[in-house]
Amino acid sequence: MCVAYEIDGKRVEELPASQSDFHHANPIYEYLPGWKEDISGAKKISDLPKNAQDYITFLEKISGAPMSAIGVGPGRDQTIVVKDFI
Repeated sequence: MCVAYEIDGKRVEELPASQSDFHHANPIYEYLPGWKEDISGAKKISDLPKNAQDYITFLEKISGAPMSAIGVGPGRDQTIVVKDFI
């Protein structure tokens, strides 16, 4: 996952705004292990494999925002509601 960019030797956390900076930006990647388990039946976070749970924690950390809902499949009923929206 791209977590930042390097532009002229400096780490930049935001997507470069100018065309020149964007052209010179090198992505900085952070690699996370995946999972092969079927998660489509998960109803709560603890039902997910550890690597999936770690992925969610990582996304919350880099975004600075907690997850409210997590889709585990294409169906409407395949959503883990972490926190009520209202």
